[in-house]
Amino acid sequence: MNNMARMYEVGSHKTSVFTEGGWTKVVYHNTVVVKFNRDKIVLDSGKWFTMTTKTRMNQASNQYGLGFTVFQKDFEWFVDYKGKTYRFSDGMVLKR
Repeated sequence: MNNMARMYEVGSHKTSVFTEGGWTKVVYHNTVVVKFNRDKIVLDSGKWFTMTTKTRMNQASNQYGLGFTVFQKDFEWFVDYKGKTYRFSDGMVLKR
């Protein structure tokens, strides 16, 4: 796999992806950082505001066509989704 493909696919280091109860879940370490179904997307850093946590979230968005981007500005996290920017909060729900 080339480097460009890795950037857009959910990484494998300490990361797993599985489906349970109608939700697809992306787990980094022990935290479900992204879970989604046909109606909602839920984001959660588990209080781990790291570059890798943010990367896993963005990789999940790219790989599964979820349409959000998590980014950091002045030490705060934000989410771009459907043309709007929101301040990130753990457990935030984006409606699809």
